[in-house]
Amino acid sequence: MRYRTLGGTGIDVSTYCLGTMMFGAVGNPDHADSVRIIHAALDRGVNFVDTADMYSGGESEEIVGKALRDPRRRESTVLATKVYFPMGGEGPNKGGLSRRWITLAVENSLRRLGTDWIDLYQVHRPDPRTDIEETLDVLGDLVTQGKIRTFGCSTFPAEEIVEAHAVADRRGLRRFRSEQPPYSLLARGVEASVLPVAQRYGMGVLTWSPLASGFLTGRYRKGAPIDLSSGRAALHPHRFDPSLPVTAAKLDAVEELVALADEIGCSLPELAIAFVTAHPAVTSVIIGPRTMEQLEGLLKGAPVVLTDEVLDRIDAIVPPGTNVYPPDGVWRPRALTEPALRRRPLEERAAG
Repeated sequence: MRYRTLGGTGIDVSTYCLGTMMFGAVGNPDHADSVRIIHAALDRGVNFVDTADMYSGGESEEIVGKALRDPRRRESTVLATKVYFPMGGEGPNKGGLSRRWITLAVENSLRRLGTDWIDLYQVHRPDPRTDIEETLDVLGDLVTQGKIRTFGCSTFPAEEIVEAHAVADRRGLRRFRSEQPPYSLLARGVEASVLPVAQRYGMGVLTWSPLASGFLTGRYRKGAPIDLSSGRAALHPHRFDPSLPVTAAKLDAVEELVALADEIGCSLPELAIAFVTAHPAVTSVIIGPRTMEQLEGLLKGAPVVLTDEVLDRIDAIVPPGTNVYPPDGVWRPRALTEPALRRRPLEERAAG
């Protein structure tokens, strides 16, 4: 396993980051088996583990904590988690990026993880209700207190990243050191601005969903029936319905990518992950196995190198900077989600 430096932090992380979203109730509920998978990844040279407080309602963090209980494992592992989404309980302040919530959430994450510090603490999504200055200020305080080593953002649009850096410079605050965007062969939109902006500011980049919610595993093929009653398809059937144009577009691209992978002698998942790691902005790609077999299959692809010719052929299938489908779970600005922000009062709309 090769290592790359996470932006300007001086922290070296493995090119594969072990994502743990599938450990717990939503994926693998067997804690002992999940711990074995984490240990297997660490023993193979992966030193970067990413989780979030909201994964399985905190259960994922608890599993990671069990896996890193040995102080030697904890000291050699770069541990990342996230904050933003609501975490149970009643009341309006159970989420977001306010000082109030982050201060509470980090303590809960430290407790579930069974550790005194978090290496990379990430804000999971932008929070339009909270001034970015407020968020950066409390995150800087957590660094000073030693509870986190550094912090970053996740799934931020380029303009939000730029604003955060501008505020940090203007107010003399610590700044985001990393970004975690969705990036895959089928979702290349971040190449247009997010990745160049991250490079401009010297940020590390750890990407999620390199297998495009399973479409780049080879499990879903054009003309083959898709079982909408199990797995991811059961949770989000609208994302897998072959009658929808967006699904048809994914399946068409997958057929061309499968043929390319076969031609160069690798699997479709190996092609998909090697593509992401080839981008100069990318520090680490998050792999999220649910089983030991899946982990072994993913690690097998670590030596795969894509030549310029292969990357050119990928560009012909999915043009740079384009999305075959809108990546799942991407934050959308209020200007798009709230019609009232795009519409003048009725009495003011006429030009004359």
